[in-house]
Amino acid sequence: MNRQGIAFDYSSPAELFLRRRGRHTDYRRFATAAEAIGYAVEDLRSRRSISAWIQVGEDRFNKDEIHRLYDDGEYPLRKRSDG
Repeated sequence: MNRQGIAFDYSSPAELFLRRRGRHTDYRRFATAAEAIGYAVEDLRSRRSISAWIQVGEDRFNKDEIHRLYDDGEYPLRKRSDG
């Protein structure tokens, strides 16, 4: 996936932030952006967060962008829906 003409590096370390209504922000660090994206989409699907984003280097990706990265053909990990 490109963002402003730059290829996304799924192997970069990433941080995931989740904010829920009336609560503090939850934080989790991942060795790769692919793992953070997979966790956000697959493991948190049933949770209702007000906002979610990942930080990869200096770039921040919102909830919609996380889903686009997950759905992109370049996403390197096996998806749970794959079997």
